[in-house]
Amino acid sequence: MKRLIALMLLTLFSTATLTACNTMAGAGEDVQKVGEKVEDKAEDCKDGKC
Repeated sequence: MKRLIALMLLTLFSTATLTACNTMAGAGEDVQKVGEKVEDKAEDCKDGKC
């Protein structure tokens, strides 16, 4: 019984960890896209187009 509980806890922990990694990777990609847009706008303003 203890072994079953330990396996269940390990499975839940592993699933939670993997889900968090995917979420953080997605958030990182979103932040990167926003940064690219800011850079593009800054370049436009630098050229006097804003």
